Order: sequence, then structure tokens, then C-alpha cells
Amino acid sequence: MSLQDLPHADDEMHECIDNCLEAAQACEWCADACAEEDEDMAECIRLCRDVADLTTLHARFMARDSAYHADLAAVCADACEACAEECARHDHDHCQVCAEVVSECAETCRAMASH
Repeated sequence: MSLQDLPHADDEMHECIDNCLEAAQACEWCADACAEEDEDMAECIRLCRDVADLTTLHARFMARDSAYHADLAAVCADACEACAEECARHDHDHCQVCAEVVSECAETCRAMASH
């Protein structure tokens, strides 16, 4: 048995779990890189840290088939959308990559919220 065999998870949930974990990694990288920038990146850092925490929690809720995962999916999607918007405002490579990754995560989380 592998993680792809979780009895309660369909392909859509597996994709969302993968996207959440990828978003967490992108956000951790972006927040760390933003801390090194000369300009004020406080909002970008805050949103990235929120998304990293929310997406890892959401992935864990989906893995254990929590009754609350759909509620958390909606919050996660909202945070991802806000983070993507903030990151897209900055020209740094790490921000642009992060914006793209969290936008994809927002889409799959929004789909999970409707389950």
C-alpha cells in the first residue's frame, strides 16, 4: 500500500494534497528570500508563512479524512489567493514562482471546499 492508495482519497484529493505540500515549500522559500530583500516585504512574508502553515495543515486533514477538511479548504484557498496576489506584485523570481504555485493550490483547495 502507498499513499496513493488512501481509501478515502480520489485523484482530486491527491492532487490537492500534492499542491498543498508544494505550496508550503514555495512559501517557505519565498518568505526566507523576502527576508533578505532590501525593500519592505513584511506583508509577503506574513502571507507566505500563513499559507505554508495552512496548506500543510490542510494536507494533513485530507490525509486523515477529517470532517473539517472542506472548511479548512475554503480558508486555505482564500489565503492562497491573497498570497498569490501579493507575490505577483513583486519582480523577484521567488515571488513569481510562489505566486504561480499558490494559485494552482488555491484552485484545487477551492474544489475541495465544495466536496
